[in-house]
Amino acid sequence: MNKIEEFKQERDGLDIRDAIEAYARTGWESISEGDIQRLKWYGLFLRNPTPGFFMIRVRIPGGRTNASQILALAEIAAMRGNRLLDVTTRQQIQLRQMRIEEIPAIFAKMEEVGLNSMQTGMDNVRNIMTCPVAGLNPDEVLDATPVVAAITQEIVYNREYTNLPRKYNVTVTGCPDNCLHTETQDLALVPAYREDGGSKVFGFNVLAGGKLGSGGYRIASALDIFVTPSEAVEVFRAITFVYRDCGYRESRNTARLAFLLDDWGEARFRKEVEARVGRALAPAGTDARKMSAQDHMGIYRQKQPGMNYVGLKVPVGRIKANDLKQIAELAERYGTGDIRISPTQTLIIPNVTDRKLGDLTEEPLLKKFAYNPSPIQQGLVSCVGNDYCNLAVIETKSRAVQTAKVLESKLGTDIKPITMHWSGCPAGCGNHLVADIGLLGKKAKVDGRVVDAVDVYVGGRSGPDPKLAVKILEDVPCDKLPSVLEGLVPYHTREKMHRVRAGEARKAGVVKSVEKKEANPEPLQVPVPVFNPA
Repeated sequence: MNKIEEFKQERDGLDIRDAIEAYARTGWESISEGDIQRLKWYGLFLRNPTPGFFMIRVRIPGGRTNASQILALAEIAAMRGNRLLDVTTRQQIQLRQMRIEEIPAIFAKMEEVGLNSMQTGMDNVRNIMTCPVAGLNPDEVLDATPVVAAITQEIVYNREYTNLPRKYNVTVTGCPDNCLHTETQDLALVPAYREDGGSKVFGFNVLAGGKLGSGGYRIASALDIFVTPSEAVEVFRAITFVYRDCGYRESRNTARLAFLLDDWGEARFRKEVEARVGRALAPAGTDARKMSAQDHMGIYRQKQPGMNYVGLKVPVGRIKANDLKQIAELAERYGTGDIRISPTQTLIIPNVTDRKLGDLTEEPLLKKFAYNPSPIQQGLVSCVGNDYCNLAVIETKSRAVQTAKVLESKLGTDIKPITMHWSGCPAGCGNHLVADIGLLGKKAKVDGRVVDAVDVYVGGRSGPDPKLAVKILEDVPCDKLPSVLEGLVPYHTREKMHRVRAGEARKAGVVKSVEKKEANPEPLQVPVPVFNPA
C-alpha cells in the first residue's frame, strides 16, 4: 500500500478542521507528515519552493462567482498573502503565500461571501467545470449550471466522496463550442439529444476515463450512455462509486479511472454502472457539439436581448490583487456584479447593456486585460511553474509571456489564431496536449550544462473528434524557443492543423452537429463602439 493510502486509512481528510486551529497556534513546522497531505482536503498546499507558506485553492463551481467574492479574495491576497492570485485552467482562483497562522481568519472571510476551498486537492472530486457563459450563450444546447450546482452540493463535505483512489476531474456542459477540454476529464457530460415521439430530448452523452499527467495520456471513452439533466446526479454518483470501490490503489501512477476502464472495457464498466443505478440506461444520443472550438474571449451578444458579455484575457492567469479588485468594480459598474472564469484564464463580465458597452471598452484597465488580445496572447495558457509548484521543473509564466512578446515582435499580429499552452511538468496542468502548440517543461543538457528546456507538441484539439498533440521536437532550450517557434507558428495555425473533411465527420458520427453549426452561426462578434450610444 502506498503512503497516501496509509494516511487515508488512519484518518479522513475532513477530520482535521480542529487540527488547523491548533496548527495556527503552533506553526507550520509542527504539522505532521500525514496532516500535510490531509490539509489538501481543505485546499491547503505546502509547497517546497515556498517553505512555511501555503497556497489556497478556492472551489468555484463552473467558474461562476461575483464581485463580492472576488473583492474578498483580492483583500485576502493583499492583506495576508503576496498580493498575487492565479486564475487556473480549472476555473478556480489560487491564493499564494498564506501562513498557517492566518488560515482560520482567511476561511472565515471566505465563508462570509459563500466561498470555500473544500476538497480541491488530493483524492477528491475536484472543481466541477462547465461552459463559462452557461445561460448566456445563444448557441448553447442547454444550461448545465443546475447540474453543476447539484453535483457540487452532493460531494462537498460528503465523506462518501473523500476517499477516491486518485483525483477525479468532472466536466458538465451544454455548450456546443468545445470551450472545455472534455476529452481529458475522468468524467464528462457533453451536449446531446435523442428523438422521442418526434421531439428532441436534450441532455448529455457520457464520456469517461480521460486523463493527462502521470501514467500516460488518454482520451475519454464514450460509454454509450445518454442522461437527462434530472438523471445526471444519479449517474454521476454511480460512476464515481464504481471508481471508488473498484479503482486501483496500489500505485499512485496507475490509480486514475483511465486504468480501470482500460482493463475492464467500456461494456463491462457500463454494466456495473447500470447495476448500481438499478436500471438500463439509454444509449448515447446525437452528439450536439460543433467541430470548431470557441474560447468566449471578446465581446459577444447574450441570448438575453440587449445584453453582452465581455471576456478579458488575464495574461497566463496571474493577476495582482488590486487589478482583480478593479475588475470586480467594473463588473458592478457595467454589469450585474457577476463574473465568470474561463479555462483559458479569462475573466468574463456578463450582462453589459448595449448602452454601457462603449464606456466599458474605454476603461484604462482593459489595456492590461484586453478583450481583443493578439492572436498569440489570446491562446496563451500556462500552469503555475516552479515558482510555486513542487512538481514543475521550469518557470513557465514569465517565459510564456516573454516568448509571446518576441513572437509578436517578429510575426506581427496578422496571423491566424493559435493556442499555445505551457506545462511545467508531465502532470500537464497547462493542458499542453490539447493545444495547437504545446510546450512541456524539462531539463536538458546543452554543451555540458543543464538548462531549462521544453518538448514541443503540435495538433491537439478538443471536440467530437479530439486529438492529443504529437511531439515533434525534444529538448529545445527555452532561450532558443522563440526562434524555433517563429518558424513553426505560421505553418501550424488552427486552420491548417484542424481541418476535418465531411467524410471524416460522418465517420465520427457527428454529421448532425456539423449541420447544426451551419444553422446556428458563431456568436456575434460585436464591433467596438467608438462612442457612447447614450
